[in-house]
Amino acid sequence: QVQLVESGGGLVQAGGSLRLSCAASGRTFSNYAMGWFRQAPGKEREFVAAITYNSGNTVYTDSVKGRFTISRDNAKNTVYLQMNSLKPEDTAVYSCAQYSTTVAARSTRPTYWGQGTQVTVSS
Repeated sequence: QVQLVESGGGLVQAGGSLRLSCAASGRTFSNYAMGWFRQAPGKEREFVAAITYNSGNTVYTDSVKGRFTISRDNAKNTVYLQMNSLKPEDTAVYSCAQYSTTVAARSTRPTYWGQGTQVTVSS
């Protein structure tokens, strides 16, 4: 079965940086698009970023453009989310997701989800 395990979350001051990692197993990682989502307390889960199977294209939600970068290493079966210039409103549980397609848009529904990692940004 597919497993997605996130790491790298934590507490950071506003303006700081964190890099999240998500290690995938269970099927051929390089065949599928990957994404990151987040859920803040009392809010619905929202799309953050996605990357195509071969890193050829990325897409971001508007609120993180220019601050966050999604990337992947197919040799390591890992997807990353580099988060810079963090703001208190970025506080959320961040989850990685795997699609069953090679490309993904903001509205594409993932197939598999990780458990999530907490990111807290203090002001």
